[in-house]
Amino acid sequence: MTGTLNLKELLTSNIRQSGILLALVVIVGFFSVLQPNFLTPGNLTNIVLQYSYILILAIGMIIVIIGGHIDLSVGSLVALTGATAAVVSIRSGMPWWVGVLAALAVGVLAGCWQGFWVAYVGIPAFIVTLAGMLIFRGLTFQVLDNVSLSPFGGTYYQIANGFQNGILGGYGVDVFTLVIFAVAVLGYAVNAWRQRRAAVSYEQEVGALPLFVLKVVAVGAVVMWFGYQLAQSRGLPNVLILLAVLVLIYGLVTQKTVFGRNVYAIGGNLTAAKLSGVKVKKVNFLIFVNMGLLSGIAGVVFSSRMNGAQPGAGNMFELDAIAACFIGGAAVTGGVGRVSGAMIGGLIMAVMSNGMQLMGADQSTQQLVKGLVLLLAVAFDVYNKRRAGS
Repeated sequence: MTGTLNLKELLTSNIRQSGILLALVVIVGFFSVLQPNFLTPGNLTNIVLQYSYILILAIGMIIVIIGGHIDLSVGSLVALTGATAAVVSIRSGMPWWVGVLAALAVGVLAGCWQGFWVAYVGIPAFIVTLAGMLIFRGLTFQVLDNVSLSPFGGTYYQIANGFQNGILGGYGVDVFTLVIFAVAVLGYAVNAWRQRRAAVSYEQEVGALPLFVLKVVAVGAVVMWFGYQLAQSRGLPNVLILLAVLVLIYGLVTQKTVFGRNVYAIGGNLTAAKLSGVKVKKVNFLIFVNMGLLSGIAGVVFSSRMNGAQPGAGNMFELDAIAACFIGGAAVTGGVGRVSGAMIGGLIMAVMSNGMQLMGADQSTQQLVKGLVLLLAVAFDVYNKRRAGS
């Protein structure tokens, strides 16, 4: 018989997601009190533009971590793919889309290279990607001849700096942006209702109907408020559209496909996965190919945002992406994590960085706070596991 859960039971049944959502709300509230400009339309738009590439990397990194691996090379690969696009588009004068394809191709090739050593040779991903971090950084210096290349200009520049606005008109508030966000809220509500009905049909426990409605209304209100803020600024950022598409695709890939289930199986229990017939080597290879592809996308976005390529681009990006995943609920031992959690973890990192910058905090203070937050997030995960096991 289907049971219903009250608010306390819902929160404690999924304490990972509840904890990070609460943390995000508290952090946003903290900075909004200390900095009146924090929640202004212009600053919210800047957060989207400035940290989109970290969120893109976090999508790939969460899959790597669920599979029981780690990737330390993504920052260097962002630099290499961005440098490739710059050489093709700026130095060689090729069309912007050729530069994009070249960057993605380099990312996929790098992923194949690392996937081969991890999956088929059996070298731990930590060592392979540590070597990759050095190799890709060295290749970046060689590709750029140790100098920066700029500007891209034109359509390439618009990838990370352009906006969709004025399509449906509006006086001071872009109607197109509001319509897109309204469609997103409607899609979320329909999907949530379908998931609830499916759980009921399988006689699983679900939240009480009033709590379900309250949750959908609350999420919808927050999303529409955010959309309204963007609509008052410059409209819908192109990079937010790209990020939303990636989140939808990889949410389906991780939760609804055989590949996604196999990744969870490998990270959760490698021996059992092998005995169940999972092609472990192939899946591990594809995990790193996918990470290379997303690193290429992030490289395009970052170089577009900077309107050029620099030899030192992408420095420490891998640590921000890894931190986003662990703060977002990924387990250190693998087998646990969600794309949505990684996005929330990435938003926490973005909000903290932006808020501390507005407060005038120096770089050392920002790194100190980020490190403490990451440590506390992992400690929280360890504590929950011990409590569940006791």
